[in-house]
Amino acid sequence: MRITGLPIVAIVAGLAYATPLAAQSLADVAKKEEERRKEIKAPSKVLTNKDLGDAPAPTSSTPSASSAPSDTPAPDASRTPKDADKPSGGGAADKDGATVKDQKYWSAKMKSLQDALSRDQVHADAMQTQVNSLTTDFVNRDDPAQRAQIEQRRQGAVAELARLKEQIKKDQKSIDDLQEEARRAGVPPGWLR
Repeated sequence: MRITGLPIVAIVAGLAYATPLAAQSLADVAKKEEERRKEIKAPSKVLTNKDLGDAPAPTSSTPSASSAPSDTPAPDASRTPKDADKPSGGGAADKDGATVKDQKYWSAKMKSLQDALSRDQVHADAMQTQVNSLTTDFVNRDDPAQRAQIEQRRQGAVAELARLKEQIKKDQKSIDDLQEEARRAGVPPGWLR
């Protein structure tokens, strides 16, 4: 009976010594935390969802064949000729009829420019794929008549690719110009997202 009682006594004695040590270290931690909080001069800024703003809507990375954009934009039937100089989807009009350049105006303008750039880049990538395909097809043909037809189509694709690359440069310049205009107007950078 002594053998089974000895381990129980050892465990109880160990717990008796461990409890005050744990309480003492917990008290030390509490004192240190209290001292640390007293040393803090100014409270930290608390960020809320209002400070973060709205998240942009997700966009698909690969357009389907049925939703491929055309080279010319479709006219907006809801816009009248007098609205043609105003950006669509952004900015309210003040009492003089001029567009107020608020956050909605700047973000809509930037989004339309970025959409145009993205659309042109997708077209350029597709055209580059077509040029590569036609070049491979040209090399693998032996018939001179077929090669002439393929070369004619390839030259057209190369010309279209060059036009798209120029358009991409223009799109990028438009975005850069808008960013510079916004910087000069003192627009916060978050408005252009």
